[in-house]
Amino acid sequence: MDIQQRMTAFALLGATWVMWLLIGLSVVSVAIMLERAYFFAVTRDDIDALRKELLESLRRGDLAAARKRMQGSRSFEASFAMAGLDSAADGAAAATERIAGEEKIARLRMERNLAFLGTVGNNAPFVGLLGTVIGIIRAFHSLDQSQGKVTAGLMMDIGEALVATAIGIMVAIPAVAAFNYGQRVIKTRLSRGAALGSDVVSYLLSSRHHDHSAAAE
Repeated sequence: MDIQQRMTAFALLGATWVMWLLIGLSVVSVAIMLERAYFFAVTRDDIDALRKELLESLRRGDLAAARKRMQGSRSFEASFAMAGLDSAADGAAAATERIAGEEKIARLRMERNLAFLGTVGNNAPFVGLLGTVIGIIRAFHSLDQSQGKVTAGLMMDIGEALVATAIGIMVAIPAVAAFNYGQRVIKTRLSRGAALGSDVVSYLLSSRHHDHSAAAE
């Protein structure tokens, strides 16, 4: 049996398994979307108010109050500022490195499982196309078996081919939308976190400058 005959025999098994695969991918994708939506929701905070309180505490030189406020927030943005505050005694350079490390950890936590959505979004249409190809092969086989007559089996194979493509597209669109939205949320939160971290570093640099000026006097 040559390769063409093997592929034909495989195609004659039907595209039902392709559609079940797509449905399975859809279920997993929806589960990830719901989990990520909940995760992003519970790690939100009013960043404008948070930054305002942080700056007020830093202007007073009250690092204890700043730490307390950052610890009370479940947001990733607050963790950036907290990393800098924890390194205050080591200087601005150490705080900058700690903040950079916190950014990497935060990114990994927020990107968890998003790669799966991106993969499904990019490849589900091709899986559906595979089902379409299998359905068309079965349709031609049915046409050959019926000696050119249009039969119920032929129409069923054609319908199966079209449905496979439609399901592939329907699975891909929500996955791509959720992936893009997640990436946008991550980019925004990392930028806001970096801003809070910069506020802490700026305070440490200004405090060091004041200390040096006082020592020079």
